[in-house]
Amino acid sequence: MVERQTLRRHVSWNTKSTKRRKVRTPGGRLVYQYVQKKAAYPKCGDTKMKLIGMPRKRPMELKKLKKREKHVSRAYGGCLTGKAVRTRIVRAFLVSEQACVKAVLQEKEKLTEGAAKTDKKKTKKKN
Repeated sequence: MVERQTLRRHVSWNTKSTKRRKVRTPGGRLVYQYVQKKAAYPKCGDTKMKLIGMPRKRPMELKKLKKREKHVSRAYGGCLTGKAVRTRIVRAFLVSEQACVKAVLQEKEKLTEGAAKTDKKKTKKKN
């Protein structure tokens, strides 16, 4: 005959947080053991890839870890992958370069317009 199992917790519903499995104790009894949820890997905010060097822990376990164990020592260490940070830096650099180029082109246009105006004045005086 099959051994009858009793639940250890108050709630008997089979929800996401109350998963259980049968385990045989050293005394020979079969008891329910409640299985904890598996933690998801921390992911990059931009690329949605796994963050390397970050632990796969539940929030309460993460809270107990030291700061050096929870992040990577880099700018945006616990949030973005290195590749994402690199692309952000390059993009910011290119945007600033584009602004510089735009300013230089506007300066050249002003100089050429000024030179054209002086040429017109000189030709009018000769006539």
